[in-house]
Amino acid sequence: MHHPDRNYADQPRNPHYEDDIVYVTKHSRWILNSIGIWPAVLEGVGKFLPRIAIGLSNLVLFFTVVQCVLHILLEQKDPLLRLRLLGFACYSLVSLMKYWALTVRKPKIKRCIEQMHADWKQVESQRDRTLMLKYGKIGRDLTMYSAVFMYSGSVCYVTIMQYAIGRQSRMDDNNQTIRVLVYPTYSGFFDVQKTPIYEIVYVFQCICTFMLNTVTAGCCALAALFATHACGQIDIVMSQLDDLVEGKFAKKNCNPDTRLTEIVQHHIRIIKFSAMVETVLQEVCFFEFIGSTFVICLLEYYCITDWQQSNKIGLATYSMLLTSLTFNMFLLCYIGELLIEKSTNVGVSCCTIDWYRLPVKTVQDLILIITVSNNPVKISAGGIVCLSLSTFGSVLKTSFAYLNFVRNALMQ
Repeated sequence: MHHPDRNYADQPRNPHYEDDIVYVTKHSRWILNSIGIWPAVLEGVGKFLPRIAIGLSNLVLFFTVVQCVLHILLEQKDPLLRLRLLGFACYSLVSLMKYWALTVRKPKIKRCIEQMHADWKQVESQRDRTLMLKYGKIGRDLTMYSAVFMYSGSVCYVTIMQYAIGRQSRMDDNNQTIRVLVYPTYSGFFDVQKTPIYEIVYVFQCICTFMLNTVTAGCCALAALFATHACGQIDIVMSQLDDLVEGKFAKKNCNPDTRLTEIVQHHIRIIKFSAMVETVLQEVCFFEFIGSTFVICLLEYYCITDWQQSNKIGLATYSMLLTSLTFNMFLLCYIGELLIEKSTNVGVSCCTIDWYRLPVKTVQDLILIITVSNNPVKISAGGIVCLSLSTFGSVLKTSFAYLNFVRNALMQ
């Protein structure tokens, strides 16, 4: 495939660009490599590793999700226990759909990463490099926060909750202990009570939990990586606009029109990059928006019922999961808000410079930049809902509304 900016990117001007790329992408690459979404850079047999990872991930997820759904539909008769299991089933199905969406969008993810490499190669001044590293660090931090919260919540669920369920194991009619797993299994496939099967299934469920949370953390990692890169580029454009009149930091003695042409070209690249990022993330953000609203509602209900039943272990575990999912949704909305705010500030910068000292034609061209900035770049959920802090508030309000509906329905 011919990359549209290949000539732009072939001659690196930043001698530190390889170290910089490693610095800003390291954690995202670790997370996404484990599920085969990060573009392969290996040669020979190694280039097939992402496909193998994708195949194995789908197998493990299907193994657990299908059994859970069949158990809810065919075996579990207690409506309250069905509701308990519905949260995991919903979260698993949403994560599986997000994983499929990431797999389909993998070519565009590769193009976004290639443009990031091109942008890092073309950094010339230390001032611009510092701006990009500043937002690169923000992207790293957001990725780490998401990973820590998601993995810590899942570890609590498959260890503490498994221990709590194990203590509550009951006896069957033959006076034999029934061993229960945190994720239900369908007895029509195999007898999970037999001794190597139980341990094997538990290991598979732990791997499934890791995969589910890796998909969720990976979506946030991609959003943080791409959005903060765009924010760093926007800051460079704003610094160039601030220098448009004086030209103190210009690479050569050139007139304002030439400097403005370079600024517009850079701005257009950012807009195209942001549009591509929005295309990559719109499906996963849509599934995240819908799934998080529903699952947060169910986790709130689980916390309330465990509080009423004085189930301290269940309350602690579900509270941890609730905090993890809520915080992850907050991070996505914060990333979207940051991108909107930064892209709007380009127009503000055009108004705050000493534009009256510029030629009339250059001032007219600035008006076009202001007009473009009035339609800021953003990350949307399926092109329907724009991710922002107000969206996060709507998610919480909707989850509480669903919670009241579920409580009222069960109390009748």
